[in-house]
Amino acid sequence: MITKDNKAKAIALTQVAKNDVGSPQAQISILTARIKEVTEHLKANKHDNMARRGLIQMVGKRKKLLRYLETTDFDAYRAVLDTLGLRK
Repeated sequence: MITKDNKAKAIALTQVAKNDVGSPQAQISILTARIKEVTEHLKANKHDNMARRGLIQMVGKRKKLLRYLETTDFDAYRAVLDTLGLRK
């Protein structure tokens, strides 16, 4: 589970305004941090199928948010990909 500090750091990477926590950029950043944590968990616990299902759901949600951001604001989309090190 992502800690409060890690979540704040993830939001700070891509937030648009000072109090921004709900923009697509911030949500993508939070999901990316959670995906990294669950991926590390699954490396040690290969048979944890519930965590695997949650991981697949998070990846799908992040993919939808990225698609939305790509269609609405392409410059912000490219900035998020570069900041978080994601590939398209």
